Amino acid sequence: MTSSLLTEVAAAVADGIAVADPALTGADPLVRPSERADFQSGAALALARRAGRAPAELADRVAEAVRTDLLAGVRVSGPGFLELTVAAPAVWRRVAARLARDDLGVPRAEAGRRVVIDYSAPNIAKELHVGHLRSTIIGDCLARVLGRLGDDVVRQNHLGDWGTQFGMLIQYLDEHPEAAWRHGDLAALDQLYREARARFDADEAFAGRSRSRVVALQSGDPETIAVWREIVAASEAAFRRLYDRLDVLLTPADSAGESFYNDRLAGVVDELTRAGVAVESDGAVVVLSATETGPDGAPVPLILRKRDGGYGYDTTDLATLRYRVGELCAGRVLYVVDARQALHFRLVVEAARRAGWLPGDVEVAHVSFGTVLGPDGRPFRTRAGDTVTLGSLLDAAVERARAVVAAKNPSLDPAAADRVAELTGIGAVKYAELSTSRTKDYTFDVGRMVSFTGNTGGYLQYAHARIAAILRRAEGEADPVVDPTTDLHPAERALGLALDAFGDTLADVAATLEPHRLCTYLYDTARAFTDFYEACPVLTAPEPSRGNRLALCRLTKATLREGLALLGIAAPERM
Repeated sequence: MTSSLLTEVAAAVADGIAVADPALTGADPLVRPSERADFQSGAALALARRAGRAPAELADRVAEAVRTDLLAGVRVSGPGFLELTVAAPAVWRRVAARLARDDLGVPRAEAGRRVVIDYSAPNIAKELHVGHLRSTIIGDCLARVLGRLGDDVVRQNHLGDWGTQFGMLIQYLDEHPEAAWRHGDLAALDQLYREARARFDADEAFAGRSRSRVVALQSGDPETIAVWREIVAASEAAFRRLYDRLDVLLTPADSAGESFYNDRLAGVVDELTRAGVAVESDGAVVVLSATETGPDGAPVPLILRKRDGGYGYDTTDLATLRYRVGELCAGRVLYVVDARQALHFRLVVEAARRAGWLPGDVEVAHVSFGTVLGPDGRPFRTRAGDTVTLGSLLDAAVERARAVVAAKNPSLDPAAADRVAELTGIGAVKYAELSTSRTKDYTFDVGRMVSFTGNTGGYLQYAHARIAAILRRAEGEADPVVDPTTDLHPAERALGLALDAFGDTLADVAATLEPHRLCTYLYDTARAFTDFYEACPVLTAPEPSRGNRLALCRLTKATLREGLALLGIAAPERM
């Protein structure tokens, strides 16, 4: 199975258009889901002028020309819309076919393409905070969806693990031996980093010693490198604990920090200078944009080498992109980074294309996102004004979920209640993140997030568990056999069509890089199941309706489970 009912209906209408008027062969049939019928086509309105006919007349001709057993009815409505109703046997056959396949009938359409996804990217020696939430969760969802569709996904965690700040921190630790920190205590290391920064800003002599320590780090001084490696290892271990808790796919093997590209930076500058892409400007080496101008009308520069001979993240990101295309052989590169970096990435991509490092058939997309806001509508911070750590945010969600679970099911034993609270709380945070259009800001409201009603992760988890409970009552029975000759109740039809759209939804997410579309689909599907279950008895229905309805239950459960998994959210069997 490689297509959905929507795709097949669209093909049937396209054939009908070509028969009605051969000059319109190849025209878009403009078929969309509809509330008035199963599907609707507005092609006659769009093509009427080109055909030299009134829209209603063209629609009549197309309706007469559509010939397929897939449709039970084609009628013209309004000024020239086609309303299309799928035949009941076609819906039932689709349910049976998708249920029979491990992949639920969703093809691996992107097989053979390599996609590099840059996401999370925390700084070494600092705790993960709320600012890392969106990049980490959005990037991980896209990695899952693209991998599900067959892409060869290469995850990249571009750690901030190099530069002046490490010379500063290592020098501070060297001068303050009493400032001991346990290997696993990243909070303590974060505090020491803040103390080092304050000293660096206030004490020019210390700042000078710190800069000398940077030189030692870059030249490979063994003592300095040993401390740096210990800091990196401790930070990555702390990141790993949070990634595991979030069920994020990133592993240590996916880390490629700024230090990885350090020995490539001089070559980047030299090659771009020889090619005439980079030029000297006030003692620095820059690439002057041919498309971006500043407020003064002058070209915006991408700074490759500073006046003092140092390199910044402009150079590192250019070296990174060159590596991902040239050595990782990426056909698509996605940067899941906040919207404030938009100009920076446009400059990097422009420079790479001018250098010839980025072929025209390689897509580079900045997957931008907005800000997580607090109740006051400002970036989410603690009462003291500090950025909220990701660990404390997750703790708050799980604690609130524990109270909700206890109220909903007080008989649940403590161990089970803790497990459900953890899964529900973490799922709530992730779903709230993913169900919001990524380009918009959203307010972190833990009370709303952990609710089991409305468009929340808890609602979907509960819907899955509810279906699991229904199916447990039919355990031990033979697999249900779908009878395609059975009539369709409207609620069965709505659920069957919703389930059939799963593959189209994943393709849409892959094309738009917008995970909220999958959330909307899963929520709508769960609501369609609720309507179905309220209108159509399952276990007490006579055959063949009972078998057909059990099949709908099984397919809905499988679809919700896989959809939640692609969001990185657990689907408990019991809640």
